[in-house]
Amino acid sequence: MGAGAAERTHGSVQRIRTGGGVPLLEARHIVKRFGDNVANDDVSLRVMPGEIHALLGENGAGKSTLVKILYGALQPNAGEVLWKGQPVTIASPAAARALGIGMVFQHFSLFEALTVAENIALALPKGSDMKSLSARIETVSADYGLPLKATSRVADLSVGERQRVEIVRCLLQNPELIIMDEPTSVLTPQEADQLFVTLKRLADEGCAILYISHRLEEVRAICHHATIMRRAKVVAETDPTTETVGTLARLMVGSEIGEVTRSKGTPGAPRLILKALSLPATSAFGVPLHAIDLSVAGGEIVAIAGVAGNGQSELFDAISGEREAPQDGMVTIDGQPVGAHGVNVRRRLGAAFVPEERLGHGAVPGLKLSENVVLTRHGTGEGIASGGFTRFGLAGKIVEAVTHRFDVRKGPPDPEARSLSGGNLQKFVVGREVDRTPGVLVVAQPTWGVDAGAAAVIRQALVDLARAGSAVLVISQDLDEIFEVADRIAVISRGHLSAPKPAEAMSREEIGLLMAGGAEKTAGGAHAH
Repeated sequence: MGAGAAERTHGSVQRIRTGGGVPLLEARHIVKRFGDNVANDDVSLRVMPGEIHALLGENGAGKSTLVKILYGALQPNAGEVLWKGQPVTIASPAAARALGIGMVFQHFSLFEALTVAENIALALPKGSDMKSLSARIETVSADYGLPLKATSRVADLSVGERQRVEIVRCLLQNPELIIMDEPTSVLTPQEADQLFVTLKRLADEGCAILYISHRLEEVRAICHHATIMRRAKVVAETDPTTETVGTLARLMVGSEIGEVTRSKGTPGAPRLILKALSLPATSAFGVPLHAIDLSVAGGEIVAIAGVAGNGQSELFDAISGEREAPQDGMVTIDGQPVGAHGVNVRRRLGAAFVPEERLGHGAVPGLKLSENVVLTRHGTGEGIASGGFTRFGLAGKIVEAVTHRFDVRKGPPDPEARSLSGGNLQKFVVGREVDRTPGVLVVAQPTWGVDAGAAAVIRQALVDLARAGSAVLVISQDLDEIFEVADRIAVISRGHLSAPKPAEAMSREEIGLLMAGGAEKTAGGAHAH
């Protein structure tokens, strides 16, 4: 890879800093269009060797497009990319890796049935000796504080360990620049702290990190520089250590971010009750639920924390009715046992559900927004569908109401769901259910991948709904979010749920320990207030 490439000694990575003030990577005047939509408009960026450089912006700002260009997954319409001062054409991700650019994606690209070593071998040149590769994996991973066992099957690993696989796979490709997309979104606080130690060490050795995150506190803690994008343009360059979370957020969205206001609520009668809810895993890679007890009262928000893959999706499916329980009494909504009934029965009782996967689960990609409204409202008795007729006019009015309240940016009045950016689709899916004023709302990852301004709007809507008398259950991996909205907090770990405790009585450290397995020891008695 030429001067500045990584060299290996005793199984660990040793990097040589590239010299002087020449940027390791520079993007100049990048323009990228998709039809009439300009995703990058004259974007320039400089990343220096050994620098942890944050790339910030609200949803739809153009960050993902720029990163895909730098990693060779997209080609710009105009502008140029320089690597160590020399113009380059990065024709593909393989070409990016050959230069020394690696990427750790937010959504993992691992085969669960394969071992750690087999997954990593797929990204390396063919013919790698598996025995020596396994030894390198274990040495390098241990050396960087990311210990892995090469023979472990990925399906048996926690989400944090799976991210280690992604990072170690990247390190073994000898990168001089690593692009990281929301790397802490699936980690416990303790795992995130260890990741920061690793990133700082990589930077000290001369490896540059391009760091994308919506978590501005961690940007302030570990990044040397920040480039901020808004509506396809670069609007600011700053040293994040001299900024506050508030000033960074204002630069991202161009206005003040409203703080979530949460008055102390008085819980009413229980509206959602889970009693000894147990379900077997549906596949070899699924998580069984173990005798889960939980009660959510009208007027309160209960949040369930946990690292992804510990039974959250199974729990959501059991509460929503997408998967029926063995006994009716395992799930009760407003006094009605519904465990063995489907989702439409639960919706008719006034329950609403927002799944984690917004495109494909929360909304049908190829249907218009009004048609997606009909899909979740047709069986609720609200008059959208009755007597064999569907009132699309009413559905359209709901779309407009949600658009106005949640600032859904969508171009045409009633576009297909897939035409919205991820953050705007999330605002629509959450808003569509909140608009019903449901008696029970269950929402998974309510602000996943959503910028600070949109997150504040969504969280305030959840708080207001609860204070108006609804029972709100939030399943989230974002501890900042949980502490901002929750009245009580429980933790799910390997299908066990800890007893909920008042939010003010919980610390991040305690939650982290419960995430790591303590929930199994404290499970039980969770239905008592």
